[in-house]
Amino acid sequence: MLLAADSEPSLDVKKKDKNKNKTRIAGIDQDELLDPSDLADPDSSFLHFKGIRIHHKIYNPHLHLHNQQHSPPSPFTQTSTKPLPFPIILLHGFGASLFSWDQAMKPLAHATASKVVAFDRPAFGLTSRSTMDHKDAAVPSLNPYSMAFSVFATLTFIDFLSADKAILIGHSAGSLVAVNTYFEAPDRVAALILIAPAIFGPRTPPKNTKKGKLEGESNSECNDNPTSKVQHNTFVMIGHILSKLAMYIARPIVGMVKGMVNMVSSLYKKVLTAFLRSTVAVMLVRMVIDKFGIAAIKNAWYDANQITDRVLDGYTKPLRTKGWDLALLEYTAAMLTESPSEPPLSKRLGQISCPVLIITGDSDRLVPSWNAERLSRAIPGSSLEVIKNCGHLPHEEKVEEFISVAQKFLQSVFGAREEQVLQTAS
Repeated sequence: MLLAADSEPSLDVKKKDKNKNKTRIAGIDQDELLDPSDLADPDSSFLHFKGIRIHHKIYNPHLHLHNQQHSPPSPFTQTSTKPLPFPIILLHGFGASLFSWDQAMKPLAHATASKVVAFDRPAFGLTSRSTMDHKDAAVPSLNPYSMAFSVFATLTFIDFLSADKAILIGHSAGSLVAVNTYFEAPDRVAALILIAPAIFGPRTPPKNTKKGKLEGESNSECNDNPTSKVQHNTFVMIGHILSKLAMYIARPIVGMVKGMVNMVSSLYKKVLTAFLRSTVAVMLVRMVIDKFGIAAIKNAWYDANQITDRVLDGYTKPLRTKGWDLALLEYTAAMLTESPSEPPLSKRLGQISCPVLIITGDSDRLVPSWNAERLSRAIPGSSLEVIKNCGHLPHEEKVEEFISVAQKFLQSVFGAREEQVLQTAS
């Protein structure tokens, strides 16, 4: 009897074995995943948009003034005496969620006396995940993981706030959503604030090229010499005939090459999408998040010692939602297979006419500050602020500096306009 009793494992051993068999990704148990709505905070809300429940939070400073009497003093608890005429929409970056704005949202609302909303884009945060089963007739026609969906969702929130326009503040990939929203509906965007924008800043070409000078010099030489002028005209005529001939020959070749490129591109997109929906891809994305997820968060900060358990919990919380891995792969597939805009975004930056502020950290290892400088040169009239000793997350790592810079910019833009209107009226 004693031998039989000794052979049975103890309760502690059973518990250890049970914990050992649990699957964990970045420390999050994957055996008990929940619906996103089950993880919502008391101040969370959900907006139904094209079959997706978009998780968002709204803060109205005017409804929370009475709480200031019981709150500790802060540089931004006093609501501005000159409220902004437009609400603010916050757009998070890749791998983040509205939690990224947790420390800045309320102070920004009080500093600007403006209503502020932040929402989770599909594949991130607590917004519902779509399975994207293309055999299912109920699948929405607009891919919820596409840029177009994010743009229209942003415009929907402007309507939801009963506003004609809104100020868009985007971080990293969220800046891309902000700028694309501007180009979709420029009359709905009052101003743009781009933080560590993940938008390629093109090199600005010099006004006078060497090629132009050389052409001018060669023309003057031909004009000075009558003989060379005749030779020049003869060569021009021959060149014109040859170019016409080449055009007729090249046209069908170019058409054939374009057709081949389109066919290869279409095939590439199909193969890539099929792979990203495979079991192997799911295993890979889980492995990558598990091995590098926490390290990526720490790498985004200038001083990783400032990162608390609360921050890590906020970033890893979405890993507790059902289908987070499949949604992340669908987002990746949409991002890699979407047709580029025509003309490319980098060619249209000069067309932005609303007020623009670009904020970057001087020690950003993900999107270097020099890219923000290039971007500032490409957008006419834009302002650039570089925050010292700061990484990829100025609105998290340097909250007070970020609020101060944003408030000054917005008050300088809309405060000045208000004064102009008053002067005109008087």
